Amino acid sequence: MSFVSRLDLDAFHALVGGTDYPMFIVTVSDGNERAGCLVGFVTQTSIEPPRLLVCLSKANRTYRVSKGTQQLIVHFLADTDSELAALFGEETGDETDNFADCEWHAGPGGAPVLAAGRGWVAADILARVDGGDHEALLVSPREVEVVAADRPQLSFHQVRDLQPGHPA
Repeated sequence: MSFVSRLDLDAFHALVGGTDYPMFIVTVSDGNERAGCLVGFVTQTSIEPPRLLVCLSKANRTYRVSKGTQQLIVHFLADTDSELAALFGEETGDETDNFADCEWHAGPGGAPVLAAGRGWVAADILARVDGGDHEALLVSPREVEVVAADRPQLSFHQVRDLQPGHPA
């Protein structure tokens, strides 16, 4: 058995960097502003009751707008949604209106629902936890729309070459 007493950041990043996980777009509205961003840190945390953990980078606009609301929408992306992922991953809402370049409509709580992907979940924010450079939001799904659940998901390795609109 091998034991390392201190964290080797290069080794840690090499290990987790090889993990391929699904990509999502999270959208929010605080009643005055709307925002959305590409997110890789989303996971189911409970089956009954259903819960998701959504992590938003503190550096981006979506995080700041999310502070003024208790709900969000998680969009499950398909492998054909790479252009949408680039729009919300490379273009920062601080400089451009991402929603002007895609099809969407106002959804639950006024948050934008994108007309793409495998489906979406509208959820209420139950708790916020400091996760370092991200804030972890524990959310409770309250509305779901399945568009094409059988389509393959968009993964991290398919978008890993995008140039982020903000650093992590």
